[in-house]
Amino acid sequence: MSSAPAAPSDDHPELPGRRPASAVETSSRDETPTETAIRIAGLDSWYGSFHALHGITLDIPERRVTSLIGPSGCGKSTLLRWINRMNDTVPEARATGTLQMGELDILARATDVVDLRRRIGIVFQKPNPFPKSIYDNVAFGPRLHFRMTRSQLDERVEWALRKAAVWDEVKDRLRGPALGLSGGQQQRLCIARAIAVGPEILLMDEPCSALDPQSTLSIEDLIFELREQYAIVIVTHNMQQAARCSDQTAFFYEGRLIEAGPTNQVFTRPRQKRTEDYVTGKFG
Repeated sequence: MSSAPAAPSDDHPELPGRRPASAVETSSRDETPTETAIRIAGLDSWYGSFHALHGITLDIPERRVTSLIGPSGCGKSTLLRWINRMNDTVPEARATGTLQMGELDILARATDVVDLRRRIGIVFQKPNPFPKSIYDNVAFGPRLHFRMTRSQLDERVEWALRKAAVWDEVKDRLRGPALGLSGGQQQRLCIARAIAVGPEILLMDEPCSALDPQSTLSIEDLIFELREQYAIVIVTHNMQQAARCSDQTAFFYEGRLIEAGPTNQVFTRPRQKRTEDYVTGKFG
């Protein structure tokens, strides 16, 4: 358990595990160099005898949004679940290849999976708040990972809820049940819970598919804000959402990475015919 970090603020929200940016590569959003958050090379995955991923090679850049698109069953969620080792809980799931976060070998048996999941947060398709109060949902992770005073914990909870753009809606009922929130509020609460422990990467598996259009727009606005601080990977079937939200898009088909590149290029000038057919709705 780590000592409590300095209290975060909106102006300088430095959290445990954050790394300074350095110039390694350039994304599609602008010409500002950004380093690689996750390096994937030659990644293969199986569920028993089923070969789910075939030789995936892809860099996930820091402080950018990467969308993973493709038809159902193409391997998008499988890749997401390997990035933070959620597939450890799946019988007969195994993977080979390189999945690296800085110097950390994510797939190594010696990797501390609890700390890995602090550094790589995940938000699921359906909002899944704990059956606890709003406050305790956000405080759960910091209590587990850090030694914090009550005032530090209060500051962390408020900071995370503000960062997730839900503080003004819940500040007067922090001790109320999280399950009493609307679907969109619950999803933003789950995002607050994920960022409260200071991750470097946020994984989002269809984060808006269970939400109404207004809540979807709220989550997309939030993604725009969060990408200034985190590497974000989104699995989505919504082509408009991928085009709106992401800087990089990767198209998967039958467990293979067909094409990856700047989002604008993938949607308007795809290099592969299968990519063009998918993004134009000829199959899906």
